[in-house]
Amino acid sequence: MVTIYFTFEPREDLKQPLLAEFPQADFLFDKKLDVEKLAQSEILVTYGEDLKEEHLQHADKLQWIFVASAGIEKMPAEAIAKRNILVSNVRGIHKKPMTESILAHILSLKRVLPFIYEQQQKKEWNKKARPTELNGSTALIIGPGAIGGEVGRILQAFDVHTIGCNRSGKEAPYMNETYKLDDLKEQLPKADIILSMLPSTKETKHMLTREHFELMKSSAIFMNFGRGDLVETDTLVGVLRDKLIEHAVLDVYEIEPLPADSPLWDLNNVTLSPHFSSHSSRYLERSLDIFKPSLKKWLNGERDLENKMNILRGY
Repeated sequence: MVTIYFTFEPREDLKQPLLAEFPQADFLFDKKLDVEKLAQSEILVTYGEDLKEEHLQHADKLQWIFVASAGIEKMPAEAIAKRNILVSNVRGIHKKPMTESILAHILSLKRVLPFIYEQQQKKEWNKKARPTELNGSTALIIGPGAIGGEVGRILQAFDVHTIGCNRSGKEAPYMNETYKLDDLKEQLPKADIILSMLPSTKETKHMLTREHFELMKSSAIFMNFGRGDLVETDTLVGVLRDKLIEHAVLDVYEIEPLPADSPLWDLNNVTLSPHFSSHSSRYLERSLDIFKPSLKKWLNGERDLENKMNILRGY
């Protein structure tokens, strides 16, 4: 009997159907990683933040790690690769809630909702703000994968022209145009909205520099919903202080939680979201919808699982 170890405990309404569907498996559930339970397990289900290199020394039976998250940057990648442990994740699970979050921020800024809320608090009838329209604008999506493609699909419904930038330059879904990341600088001046969905890799770390922001329109909205190390924090603070762009919306940061003394808190042209744009009451339900078909394959001896990852590349 295969042993499957969850380092978190699903709700009962999700746990019981899982147990009923796989009576041939022995499930262990915990609220934090326990080395003794890990040592018994062939499969580990984790959010990806608790597994350390030293834990693997005790995990002789471990063959597959299912990460109930899209990011794996906190995992001991080299040690996992050396053991040839298969890793898969829930890539694509975030596309619905994150698309709603991203669109909410864009429409909020375009239709001046922060100003409206502020005037309501003051009990003032004030029409001095200048709403703008989303339709007819151009959005540049850096990393148009599952989430970026879903954002592109919805933006196109608002008559937004979408440009994608990816590693290959191959056509991406719901992008009117697609270019290589190498061509990013040529595309930046065209965009009213620049959205990054890039993962954290050696290639993407501090990839955006001040020069990139200098190429953007002064009216541009920059949004980072990928990973916080895309831009050095000091660079971003300088860009916003110098008002090189109109506004930034950040859901991710170099240091999380964002320190209380970060100068970002004091800027009036940035919206700070605490890395929860993907949160949803349906998050774990969707994770298990990916895990269960893969577990069926695994139990049948198949290893071509959904969202199988190259742990060293980070995606």
